[in-house]
Amino acid sequence: MFDAVRNNKRIVQVFLALITLPFAFWGVDSYVRGVGPGNDVAVVDDSKISIQEFNQAWRDHLDRARQQLGANFKRELFDTPQARLELANTLVDRRLLALEARKSRLGVSDALLIDFITSFPSLKENGQFSKARYEALVASQGMSKEMFEAQLRQDMTLQQLVGAVGDTGIVSAASAEMMLRIQSEERQVAELRLLPEQFAGEVKLDADAAKKFYDENQKIFQTPEMVRAEYVVLSLDGLLAQATVSEAEVKQWYDGHQERYQQNEERRASHILITVSGDTDKAKAKAKAEEVLKDVKKTTARFAELAKQHSQDPGSAANGGDLGFFGRGMMVKPFEESTFSLKEGEVSELVQSDFGYHIIKLTGIKPAKQKALDEVRAEIEGELKRQSAQRRYAEAAETFTNMVYEQSDSLKPAAEKFGLKVQQGPMLPKNPPAQALPALGPLGNERLLNALFAEDAVNNKRNTEAVEVAQNTLAAARVVEHKPAAVRPFDSVRADIETMLKAKEAATLARARGEAMLATLKGGDDKVKWVLVKSVSRLQGKQVPAPAMQAIFRADVSKLPAYAGVELPNNGGYAVYKIVNVKPLDKIDADKRRVLQSEYTALVAQEDFAAYLSGLRQRAKIEINKAALESKDR
Repeated sequence: MFDAVRNNKRIVQVFLALITLPFAFWGVDSYVRGVGPGNDVAVVDDSKISIQEFNQAWRDHLDRARQQLGANFKRELFDTPQARLELANTLVDRRLLALEARKSRLGVSDALLIDFITSFPSLKENGQFSKARYEALVASQGMSKEMFEAQLRQDMTLQQLVGAVGDTGIVSAASAEMMLRIQSEERQVAELRLLPEQFAGEVKLDADAAKKFYDENQKIFQTPEMVRAEYVVLSLDGLLAQATVSEAEVKQWYDGHQERYQQNEERRASHILITVSGDTDKAKAKAKAEEVLKDVKKTTARFAELAKQHSQDPGSAANGGDLGFFGRGMMVKPFEESTFSLKEGEVSELVQSDFGYHIIKLTGIKPAKQKALDEVRAEIEGELKRQSAQRRYAEAAETFTNMVYEQSDSLKPAAEKFGLKVQQGPMLPKNPPAQALPALGPLGNERLLNALFAEDAVNNKRNTEAVEVAQNTLAAARVVEHKPAAVRPFDSVRADIETMLKAKEAATLARARGEAMLATLKGGDDKVKWVLVKSVSRLQGKQVPAPAMQAIFRADVSKLPAYAGVELPNNGGYAVYKIVNVKPLDKIDADKRRVLQSEYTALVAQEDFAAYLSGLRQRAKIEINKAALESKDR
C-alpha cells in the first residue's frame, strides 16, 4: 500500500503498521460468514481469520522485510514461532477494529477515495495524475484495480476509527508548560572525577589471580570451531542474465497480445470549481457558478484567467484550471461524462459532483491508438526473458538440488551443468553474531551455516543440501578446511587478564574513594578543589553522562550547596558533583511549549489507543490456534 498517509495525525502514523497489513480481498462482509472448521488461525467472536488470510499476510510481511533489507534479508531471523504469533495477534487487532468500524457504520465515499488516490505526488507526471503510474502500482501489488481499491477503502475506513480515538488525546497548555519548566530547569554544578588510572599504583593482584580467573572463565578464552567452504549459487537473476529472445518470439508475443498495447483515448481539460460546504450554501454556490459561467461564455479565451480568479480547486486554480490529460475512470462520473461529450475548445454547462459545481473546457484530445512494436520491444523482451528464466529456474532448481545431494563429494558437476562459478569464502566461525552475517553473502544464511557445521559435512566433506538463501536463490556449500574449537593457552592471555583485573580493581578503588568523599561533603566538610563548573538541564541532556544527570536532578536542593555522586559506566570511575545554583525557567517560549504539547499529546493518544484496543480485546472472545500457526502445511 501507499507509504504516506495524507492525514498527518501522529496517532495514525504510530499505528500505520496495523493499517498497512492486508485485508482479505473479499471485504469486511465475509468476516461474519466464517470458514470451514479447522481452516482458521484465530476466531474473534463469530468472525474467523482463515489460514489463507494469514498466509497472505505472512507473505506480505516477509516481502516487506526483504524489500527493506535487500541482500541483508535472512528469512531464518523472521520465520520464528514468536513472529508468527505476533502477526496473528496483529490480525486479531485489525479484525477487532474492522468489526468496530462496521458497527459504527464508518465508510469512505467514491469521491473521497478518488481524491485520496489522485493526490499522491508519486502518481503524478508533470503535476498531473498519471493513469499509467497508477496501473503500474496496482500491478506491482498483484491485484486488479477493483481489489486494490476495495483494500484501500477498507484501510481508509480503519484510519477514520484510529484517528477518532487518537483525537481524544488532549494535553492542556498548563500541563505542557509545567513539563517545559521541569525540563528547562538548570542546575549549576562543579564536577570532580575520580578516574581508575589514578589508583592504578595502589592495585596489588594476588600471584594466582590471573590463573584463577582463567580457570573459572574458560569459555571466554575459547576460540570457536571454524570452517572454510566453497559454494555455488543458482539464482533466477543469474539465469535471467543468460536468457535470450529471438525477434520471431517478440513479434509472436506482440501479435498475440495486441490488447495490452492499446493506448486508450485521453482528454485534457481545464475547470473552474465552486465548492459546496453544506446544504445551506448549495444555492449560493450554484448562483455564483452560474455568474462565472456567463463570464466564461462571453469570452472563452479568458477561461484560464477566470479560473485563477474564481476556481476553489487549490490543485489547479493557479494553473488556470488545467487538469492535464486523463482517461476514463480517472475522474468522478459526472465530470468524466461531460468531458468526454465535449468537442475540443467547447465549454460545458454547470456540472454537479460531490465536490461542487464545475465549468469544464476541453482543451485537447489524444485519440486511442495501437502502440508500435518498436515502442514496446524492450518491454516485451524483458517480459519474455523473465518468463524464460522463471521456467528454467523452476526446472533447474530440482535438478540442482538432486545433483548436489547425489554427487555429494564435489560441487563441480552442478557448477558445470548450469554454468556456475565455484567460489570460496573466508574462515567462518560457528554461530557468528547476527551483525556479521550480511558481510558473508550466501554463506551468511543461518540454515546453510548450520549445514556446514553438521557432522557429515565436517568429517566427510560432503556437500550441504541446497538451501534457499534468498528469494529464487539456491546455494550449496562444501567444507574444504576445518578447525575445531580450542581454548587459548594461559600464557597467551595472561597479560590481557592481568590488565583487565587491574583496571577492574582500580575502578573499585575509585568508587570507594568517591563514596567516602561524598559522605564527607554531605557532612559539611568541603575542602575539595572543584573544577569544570557547568550548567546542566534535562532539556539538553548531554553536558554530563546520563547516570550523572539522574543523580544531579535527584539531589535535594532545598539547601545549597548540595552534593551528588555516581559511578560512571564502563569502568569510567566515579564522579562527584557540587550543586551551587538552581535556575528555574523564567520565560516560557511559546514555540517550545507547542512542540512539547504536541509530543505529549501524541504520547497520550498512543496510550489512549492502546487502552481502547485492550478494551476491545477484553470484551471480545478471542482464540488463537497456535497449532495452525506452526503447521508445516502453512
